[in-house]
Order: sequence, then C-alpha cells, then structure tokens
Amino acid sequence: MPDSPDVELAFVSAPDAETAARIARALVEERLAACVNVLPGVTSIYRWKDSVETASEAVLLVKTRADRGPALEARVRELHPYEVPEIVRVSVSGGSAPYLEWVRTEAAP
Repeated sequence: MPDSPDVELAFVSAPDAETAARIARALVEERLAACVNVLPGVTSIYRWKDSVETASEAVLLVKTRADRGPALEARVRELHPYEVPEIVRVSVSGGSAPYLEWVRTEAAP
C-alpha cells in the first residue's frame, strides 16, 4: 500500500441523518471532500457539562486531502448545530492507490 499522508479521513458526528446529509452534500459540492459516507443510527455516550449523556446520532466519514482539512473544519463549524461539533481528522497511511488518487483529484480546490 502506498504512503498517503496527504489524504485524510475525518469523523464528524451530527444529531440526525438529515443534518449529516446536508453537511455532507455541502462538503462535496464545495470540493472540501471527495466523498462522505453518512452512517445513521449511531448511539453516542459522552460527558457534557458534568453529565453523562446518551444520544442517537449520525456519523460522517469524510475523505479529503490533508491540505483541505483546515477549511473543512471551518465549514463544518459553520454548518453544524452543535456548540462543539466532533471533528477528528486522521491521516491515511495507505489504501487503494487509484481510490486515493481519486480523493486527491476530487477534493482539489
């Protein structure tokens, strides 16, 4: 598998599938992401303001270029209803070379 530190996978949670789809579409349309998978029906358990909470959410798996990461984060914050949206970016260390090249091309500014 080729090294691909210039490709990232970002995890973003949203309160529901509709919100997730709206954010996903904007990211792809604006070329901040090549592809976003929306995984509805996720149960999240987390600590917020000194209380343990449980919520049904959707998770976005966002494939993008590392150099688009800061703009992607800023745009998610603009579109997201949460006070502190989850945005976790992870470098991709390898994978299908043709797919990774496609991500690089489609998420290009």
